[in-house]
Amino acid sequence: MDAPDATDRPLRGVAMDETEREAFLRERGIGVLSLASGDVAYGTPISFGYDGDALYFILLQFGEDSEKLDYAAATETATFSTYEYDDEHHWRSVVARGPIEEVSEEASDDATDTMFENAQFASLFPHGEPITDQPRYRLVPEELTGQKGQGHDA
Repeated sequence: MDAPDATDRPLRGVAMDETEREAFLRERGIGVLSLASGDVAYGTPISFGYDGDALYFILLQFGEDSEKLDYAAATETATFSTYEYDDEHHWRSVVARGPIEEVSEEASDDATDTMFENAQFASLFPHGEPITDQPRYRLVPEELTGQKGQGHDA
């Protein structure tokens, strides 16, 4: 049996407006950050916070070397994606693209506060212990797009 021709079926996604994208980024808290060095890509699942202007991340470093930090330093334009899938008609996704930079020490507390407002953290540190000595990064989207399934608002 031949596979159905995808050109016979129209796309069923609907563009999310700015309000929907903003709300989704504030509620989601986890996604995939994609970095690159030359022609080698590096994607990592990561917790994030969003304040309406920028996405904030803590790039955890275990030990002396960090592949994540090396890629972040080499990346000119990062891509971040987050999504939710309930079924083929009820899904949402947002993709942000822009430069990624380390947050200054002066702005580190604000970045941390933003993350704790809506990030979903894996249990890597003892409960109640602050995440210190780990660099905070910011991605200010130059491009922000979102799609949702046709049944999402039904």
